[in-house]
Amino acid sequence: MMHRRALGRLAVSMALMPWLRTPLAAGVAAAPWRSQPFTLGVASGQPRPDGAVLWTRLAPDDEDFFTDTQRKTVAVSYEVYSDDALRRPVTRGEVLTDAQRGYSVHVPLSGLAPDRPYWYRFTSGDAVSATGRTRTAPAPQAAVGRLRLALASCQHYEQGWFTAHRDLAAQDIDLVLFVGDYIYEGSNPRRMVAPAQRRHTGGIPRSLAEYRARYALYRRDPDLQAAHAAHPWLVTWDDHEVVNDYAGGLDPKGGDPQLFLQRRVAAYRAWFEHMPVELPAGQQPGVPMRIHQQLSWGQLADLWMLDCRQYRSPHACPDPLRGGGRILLGCAELADPARTLLGAEQEQWLADGLARSARGWKFVAQSTLINPWGVVTPLGRSAYSDGWDGYPQARERLMTALAAAAGANVVTLGGDVHMAVAADLRRHAGDTASPVIASELVTTSISSRGLSDTVVDGIRQSNADIHHARADERGYTLLDLRAERLEAQFRTTAHPVLPDSRLQRQASFVVQRGRPQVERG
Repeated sequence: MMHRRALGRLAVSMALMPWLRTPLAAGVAAAPWRSQPFTLGVASGQPRPDGAVLWTRLAPDDEDFFTDTQRKTVAVSYEVYSDDALRRPVTRGEVLTDAQRGYSVHVPLSGLAPDRPYWYRFTSGDAVSATGRTRTAPAPQAAVGRLRLALASCQHYEQGWFTAHRDLAAQDIDLVLFVGDYIYEGSNPRRMVAPAQRRHTGGIPRSLAEYRARYALYRRDPDLQAAHAAHPWLVTWDDHEVVNDYAGGLDPKGGDPQLFLQRRVAAYRAWFEHMPVELPAGQQPGVPMRIHQQLSWGQLADLWMLDCRQYRSPHACPDPLRGGGRILLGCAELADPARTLLGAEQEQWLADGLARSARGWKFVAQSTLINPWGVVTPLGRSAYSDGWDGYPQARERLMTALAAAAGANVVTLGGDVHMAVAADLRRHAGDTASPVIASELVTTSISSRGLSDTVVDGIRQSNADIHHARADERGYTLLDLRAERLEAQFRTTAHPVLPDSRLQRQASFVVQRGRPQVERG
């Protein structure tokens, strides 16, 4: 028997049916779908005081449906409500999508009230999507008492289930920060948790169609869909959205630069087609895209989301046979001040924003670990060329910008290294004689395997500013910010993540207002 509340929702939906349907554009078919087209779920992102970006993508199991000449362009309606029962409509509209867009839909909402939750869904013909929940940011001058974030990255489909997203979806938070490696282009047969059930299809992607298929595989995961439907996301990318350890426009394997740039265009375009993002006016998906962005949460906090891949210099002292990142000892090229990880324009944009910010807290979210994490050896200190250790002069400039931030209270956020890390950042990174200027929190991976305990022990012993580092568990990080303090909880479970895994608190840390050091909570 149908629950009474469900019956009520059905009645309201039927009553609103004339309101929900809009006339289709000329030449756009309204034929019934042969299978559900909203198989990839719904999502929202980039919250602003007056709106957010809504997303979906039409991907029916019956893909031959799109070969119908009447389906070359498809109309998709969106509906936004102020209540979870979908009884109080706020706005509605219709957009068109087609094969050129990968049948993706991006709706930049505006005209909404600040600091409010909203519920939304999509319809196309006789098909209705799942319902998603988003929220708007507070007004710029609002006196906000709290900001709750989830920090996540690195979700290799083959190395574990996305159970962490199930836990994340159930949290009472305002925003998810995803800092890279949403998909993985490659496989490692030795690390597959269940080859028959969690396996990439189609080989290593290189074309737009292949990258689209990889995203669709990940997006069909029900736990990932739940996390997207529950909260708005702010996203950036790292390397695996294209290929492991690429730097700027260079193929890590040393291939033809033009062929690699074509591959990068395809990968970037597929990323855009599957993310709840809006590009700056005049930009096209695929070609170089500005994705670094800044978000304010009332007067409580400013947040910068950085792009650590698109503009970086090539790796220092590369291995001519293997390419990509590697462990370095005695590489003179590391001292070159011209080398950059963010690119000169993004570096200046961040430095200017930090210097101008008048809000109580500053978050700098980016892809990886900023602190030095090399190991002391008889031949000197090691540096990993693909991380900030491989760009020490660029890191020095970043530390200068963090130290100059108006009002201090700076916390950097990262991912990539498959470790939960809590650390202090010094004015001169790794120099224990220089002052601590900021705190660093790095989330472990959603599912990707981490380093061995032996390696992590060596990292901790060689780096006094790293107060917590564990790579044996998977999960994400909860951040709870109030005016006087930030509380961070690493929520994790053992590797590999299984369908019935449950997350627990691995450790908690606190950052007090006016005191940049991390403290155990």
